[in-house]
Amino acid sequence: MNLSMRKCRDEEDIWRTRGFLREAYLANDRREISWPLGRFDYWRWHMVNTCDQSPDFFLWETAKGEIAAVLISESGGGDAFLNVHPDARTAALEEEMVAAAEKHLASPSPRGPALIVPAREGDTLREGVLAARGYKTFDHWEDQRRLVLSGPLPEGPVPDGYTVRSLSGPEEIPSRSWASWRAFHPDDPDEAYQGPDWYANIQRAPLYRRDLDIVAIAPSGEVAAFCTLWYDDATRSGYFAPVGTSPEHQHRGLGRAVMAEAVRRLADMGAVTMHIGGYDPIPKKLYASIGGPNLVRSMSWGKYLAE
Repeated sequence: MNLSMRKCRDEEDIWRTRGFLREAYLANDRREISWPLGRFDYWRWHMVNTCDQSPDFFLWETAKGEIAAVLISESGGGDAFLNVHPDARTAALEEEMVAAAEKHLASPSPRGPALIVPAREGDTLREGVLAARGYKTFDHWEDQRRLVLSGPLPEGPVPDGYTVRSLSGPEEIPSRSWASWRAFHPDDPDEAYQGPDWYANIQRAPLYRRDLDIVAIAPSGEVAAFCTLWYDDATRSGYFAPVGTSPEHQHRGLGRAVMAEAVRRLADMGAVTMHIGGYDPIPKKLYASIGGPNLVRSMSWGKYLAE
């Protein structure tokens, strides 16, 4: 297959990429071999617009202009996610994509430019490409879980005094934003908090639904825990990002309670699958209780390009 590479140019490319990810996801039997659309929306509308990450990504197209593959850095540099339609997947294409990532997406380090490329365990094609280019695995991986919603759904009892429900109107966004800051920046000074305006980027994302933006409300009335579930009704799949609990409300089962509520709502909408993934040990334990036994490990392969 003759493919040409170019950088994403405009909004039209973004929307075409969204369509490609849907097609690739379904062609991969609803497995997270390429990104679920919720992962792309969270990256493009939150990580780029809120966290000032680079919006650049790269397309490989057929002679007819159809997208066959997309290369994205989720962290804005230093990592490269290869999203490839299974009908176009070859070792030659993946090697070309890794070479492009080395040129465009590597990040500086004390040992020179560095790059991380994930590969699912057992993906011998990608593992072979990376090994041949000098990449090595290291002790850092993402546990990717898929819950098939035709089976038993997770339970999440709500602790006494708390309420689990959808995020309310604009008046509750400051409390939701503060809970996120406390969950993900527990050791940072309060003065570093920059306010709730960033949450508008989350709510602008195409897949965002307030009825799947679930919060746990403390007896004091503040948001204590939260999760956002992105539902793509075209593929009947859901993707969690983010999930968190304020430090003063942790170890009470609130993370499980909000996620279980979101999954029940997702199943009621007719969804078929739900995805959740993470790198850190504590979230992985929570996600294992929600996502069930369908686990795939996505290993990190890294290389210092100057060595």
